[in-house]
Amino acid sequence: MNDDTRDTLMAAARKAAAGAYAPYSNFHVGAALLLADGTLVTGANVENASYGLSLCAETVAIAGILATGDRPQLQALAVTGGAPGAAGQGPQVTPCGRCRQIINEIAQLGGTDPVVWCDGAEGVLETRLSELLPYAFGPANLG
Repeated sequence: MNDDTRDTLMAAARKAAAGAYAPYSNFHVGAALLLADGTLVTGANVENASYGLSLCAETVAIAGILATGDRPQLQALAVTGGAPGAAGQGPQVTPCGRCRQIINEIAQLGGTDPVVWCDGAEGVLETRLSELLPYAFGPANLG
């Protein structure tokens, strides 16, 4: 993956964060996922008064992909977050544990270990999903 791809995904994640519905935390999160065929899918967090029903940006994007009926090859994803209008201007935001597991499921189905870019004021952290979720449990563990 190159810097242009990273920059494109980060810009898409920041734009998605602007559309977040986060009236309780006031923490807007955006995610952008890149598939092997070049498709770019975004998602933003959606909070709910019943906090446990809230949706993370990454899961919103993945649900959008799976709604097409495809089983994609996830190549890369970018995540950003922060106060409304200030995504990427605070600490680096990484996918939460639940999202890491959900991303892992899609990655395993597609046979990939996607690049993960996490935005923050200190710059963009670049890692791989396998580094964020070592020894992951997934479809292969079920036989």
